Amino acid sequence: MPTYAFYNRVSRLFRDHPSFSRLLVLVSVSGGSLVAYADASPTNGVPSLASKANVDEKKKKVVVLGTGWAGTSFLKNIKDPSYEVQVISPRNYFAFTPLLPSVTCGTVEARSIVEPIRNIVRKKRVDIRFNEAECYKIDAKNKKLYCRSNENNNLNGKKEFVVDYDYLVISVGAQVNTFNTPGVVENCHFLKEVEDAQRIRRTVIDCFERASLPTLDEEDRKKILHFAIVGGGPTGVEFAAELHDFVNEDLVKLYPGLQDFVKITLLEAGDHILNMFDKRITAFAEEKFRRDGIDVKTGSMVIKVTDKEISTKEMKNGEISSMPYGMTVWSTGIGTRPIIKDFMTQIGQANRRALATDEWLRVEGCDNVYALGDCATINQRRVMEDISAIFIKADKDNSGTLTVKEFKEVIDDICERYPQVELYLKNKQMHDIVDLLKGSKGDVAKESIALDIEEFKSALSQVDSQMKNLPATAQVAAQQGAYLAHCFNRMEECESNPEGPLRFRGSGRHRFRPFRYKHLGQFAPLGGEQTAAQLPGDWVSIGHSSQWLWYSVYASKQVSWRTRALVVTDWTRRFVFGRDSSRI
Repeated sequence: MPTYAFYNRVSRLFRDHPSFSRLLVLVSVSGGSLVAYADASPTNGVPSLASKANVDEKKKKVVVLGTGWAGTSFLKNIKDPSYEVQVISPRNYFAFTPLLPSVTCGTVEARSIVEPIRNIVRKKRVDIRFNEAECYKIDAKNKKLYCRSNENNNLNGKKEFVVDYDYLVISVGAQVNTFNTPGVVENCHFLKEVEDAQRIRRTVIDCFERASLPTLDEEDRKKILHFAIVGGGPTGVEFAAELHDFVNEDLVKLYPGLQDFVKITLLEAGDHILNMFDKRITAFAEEKFRRDGIDVKTGSMVIKVTDKEISTKEMKNGEISSMPYGMTVWSTGIGTRPIIKDFMTQIGQANRRALATDEWLRVEGCDNVYALGDCATINQRRVMEDISAIFIKADKDNSGTLTVKEFKEVIDDICERYPQVELYLKNKQMHDIVDLLKGSKGDVAKESIALDIEEFKSALSQVDSQMKNLPATAQVAAQQGAYLAHCFNRMEECESNPEGPLRFRGSGRHRFRPFRYKHLGQFAPLGGEQTAAQLPGDWVSIGHSSQWLWYSVYASKQVSWRTRALVVTDWTRRFVFGRDSSRI
């Protein structure tokens, strides 16, 4: 009874004082320990009925499509309670997709990298509601979304419903790009979702179980245990490395007679794998795979996939050849989802590969519609489009010439509005914009530089050559989600006190600063406890030390303390007991 009274008292304390709710997780594995600490709150961001009746009329409704990196980052950072947020997604969780290759081989369990969306938003002081459904049509003109519930949730026979919105945040991501290659959809595995990783894991085990049957000859075993990976980007390379480790560290112990029949082939249409990385990393990865016995075929484009063979075309000589396989994983980039294609047709962007937005992530041609992540691309405005307006705005005395003093007064706004200017100066190793202006006037002293409109155009004519599209990565999507949430949090404040750069084609300032991506580096795990890391400042590290950096970064980037503890526990379990080869 004293014990019951104690627990009763503690429970009442937590209910009456939510700030005391803390969760201490102690995970002890093989003598090591990890302590994780997180706040817990019983609220779900939903105000009481009494207060809700008073504020609902004032609230603007924000609908978020998707629970990927961009959408989840937006939900985590939205703080203004004046919004009513509705989330619509066919999956009710966030998945840490960079660890999907680890899920395919049991290094990490699928449950360890997912976090329910309701867990993520339940502590928010914002009214956030979630519906597990798929949006199949966007009507921006009438501000309506047409949605379809999942079959499993269809209890009363009504599958479809309509949602109104004031603001729309599109973050539905992208789908796999098959380049219309025959047979890919029917015969290949993809690696975009958690379900994809689980299917690959089952198929790998199936291949070994089939190859161990006594009725097969050597040729059949070689075919069944030939794993082909199409695409030499980060996902394809990491999966090839994970599969190689799984086979050589775990499966050879369970299937000792099959080791000599296993073959892993990596097919890449380009000249090198990991072509978005530093050349030092590319060379090391290719050499390491060669030593590990992974067959890397560069300059080899897949033109057809049947249920038994892959047909490839050599880019150098056009020679076509075929190879049998047991399992194929297709990882060649991303394509546009049908809902985005349909929406782009509505708004006059039919010929693009992704939704075009401005630097504030607003969809071009739409009011109050934002797009972020893999489904969108920023259409950065060119300096030369506004060069005359910039000159007029900077020439305050209307003299027809621009002095260094006048230009310095607007240079911060120019660099903020057109980031390619700063990139151009950096690549040309110029100290400041004055050096660029001086270059067009020869050996004239800085103080006496004065440019007319034509000289000003000539000085900045090459600046737009530094414009680049942002990569379709989780890092970009997460930063865009956080940025947009920050804008929504400050919407009312910045209406009266704009914080953005000057409007060169109008008066006043932009309401917000434009989005700026900050690259924090990228990793490429290469197997054998070795990882290649490329960090800002042209810093490249390859080897075991980078692997531990990879562990640290990926553990810290988990969306919750729960998933962080689970992932670290999985890594520890793998070190101690190896990977699980059960087919579940």
